[in-house]
Amino acid sequence: MTIPYDSDFYGWSQEQANLLRDGNFDELDTENLLEEIEAMGRSEQRGLESHLKILFQHLLKWKYQPARRGTSWLLSIKEQRKLTQKRLRSNPSLKSKLHEIINDAYEVSILSTARETGIEEKIFPRQCPWNFEQIISDEFFPE
Repeated sequence: MTIPYDSDFYGWSQEQANLLRDGNFDELDTENLLEEIEAMGRSEQRGLESHLKILFQHLLKWKYQPARRGTSWLLSIKEQRKLTQKRLRSNPSLKSKLHEIINDAYEVSILSTARETGIEEKIFPRQCPWNFEQIISDEFFPE
């Protein structure tokens, strides 16, 4: 029995896992299986980018709104640093794309930080002003 990919994803995924487990490679839905494996990798990359975007938002707020610094921002910065480090430990191959991921996350963080704070986006540096060691360091807070 072949479960259709587009009408029962869960059933399809379980069937594919069983086919792999049993060594029935000729019966695999290779095209959709490859698509899903690639999507899983992209999902990990988007997750890292998301953690960095939130981290950059709070680092920018920390720098540009010093009077509003508080425990919430501090804890968010710490949390996103931990999640970033964890994601990179689990997916060390993402380090090869780190420059691109940082640039993309920072670019989006400027827009969301401007929207949330009312600070004009042109005030923020166009390029990420911090290196990776600063970004993930528990000791670093921009002044």
